[in-house]
Amino acid sequence: MPARTAKAKAAPDEPTLRESLRLLQGERAIPFDMLLEALEAALISAYKRNYGAEASAIVAIDRDTGEYKVYHRRTVADEIVDPKLEVTRREAGAKYEPGDFYDEEVAPKEFGRIAAQTAKQVIVQRIREAERDTIFNEYSRKLHDLVSGTVQRYEQRNMFVDLGKTEALLPLSEQVPRENFRINDRLIGFVLDVRKTNKGPQIVLSRAAEGLVQRLLEREVPEIEDNIVEIMAIAREPGSRSKVAVHSHRSDVDAVGACLGPKSSRIASVSDELRGEKIDIIRWSSDTVTFIHNALAPAKVLGVELFEDEGVGLVTVPDYQLSLAIGREGQNVRLAARLSGWRLDITSEAEADDARARYLAEREERAAVGAPDEVEVAGSALEGEETPAIDPELIRKLEEFRRQMFDPTSPQPGSLADADEGSS
Repeated sequence: MPARTAKAKAAPDEPTLRESLRLLQGERAIPFDMLLEALEAALISAYKRNYGAEASAIVAIDRDTGEYKVYHRRTVADEIVDPKLEVTRREAGAKYEPGDFYDEEVAPKEFGRIAAQTAKQVIVQRIREAERDTIFNEYSRKLHDLVSGTVQRYEQRNMFVDLGKTEALLPLSEQVPRENFRINDRLIGFVLDVRKTNKGPQIVLSRAAEGLVQRLLEREVPEIEDNIVEIMAIAREPGSRSKVAVHSHRSDVDAVGACLGPKSSRIASVSDELRGEKIDIIRWSSDTVTFIHNALAPAKVLGVELFEDEGVGLVTVPDYQLSLAIGREGQNVRLAARLSGWRLDITSEAEADDARARYLAEREERAAVGAPDEVEVAGSALEGEETPAIDPELIRKLEEFRRQMFDPTSPQPGSLADADEGSS
């Protein structure tokens, strides 16, 4: 009978590997080059697991077809010391000279089962690292921007938000006390920070940042996105009230009206997203006095006197609007001060003269307190006066105190030695 020839097992189709990598690229959103690098590292790791860590391997991967070849690299030598690293000239061929590299192709199927498992582990690890890098790069580009997600869980009052590909942290310090979110509620957060950790990228969100108000306005107001209207400053007390100063770069566009929108619809959308937080749109001005007038709205301002050396502004308002200018628990004047960058002192019209005289007297008192020290320091530096001599009796008493406190052999005050001395 004719001898049966065993059919050789068909080798795996290499384009299938390429297609698998392309499929993985689409599912995990990992660049194809990263997957090829992971495959290369896995093949080298499997090779060294099978042939020894000291063995040298070369991997060649075709970027277009996905075909790969593994070569065992050895050095041509006259005398062999280590067969894994060296090869004779006769075995390599006449065209090789001592010192040349001799690359011999190795079939990956010869690596063995353990080496194959190692290759798989390396590929999985590299894919995981590539996923982390992809997520980190994606959200690094979204730094100080808005993202939406679903409340996933709470841990020690810190909120974790599911963003789809990863989860983000909304720490207690960046939450608004009056906002209550339940599990599976959707929210919009401001990307405050993106960090690399051992467990992967960590995205830190904020609901209390002033940037959240800015990005929400940019989303609702097309004029801001088109750079026609610019947000100049924001002062915010999260969950309660915000003041936003805006300026128009075109005379035919009203900055305040653009932000409010038809029937205040634009600002209402922003307020709804902030769970009812009130937002005051303030017209910015390069003139500080005018800007302070606007910042204290809705109160009417009669006059502003600035003291630039101390950054103080004395503001006079009508008697009947004093409480309105100050606001509940001082909120209105506090936000106006932060918005303008000046320390504002609000007084009624009836008490304006007394308040101004009191402030000027305090200024003179502060100047008088600071002047002698400056004169004394300057005088001693110019005249070169010597430091007054220290009292010798004071030095003796300090030395005696040190000896009694730190010398264990010396009698302590109130000890038996002192008592005997007093009785003698």
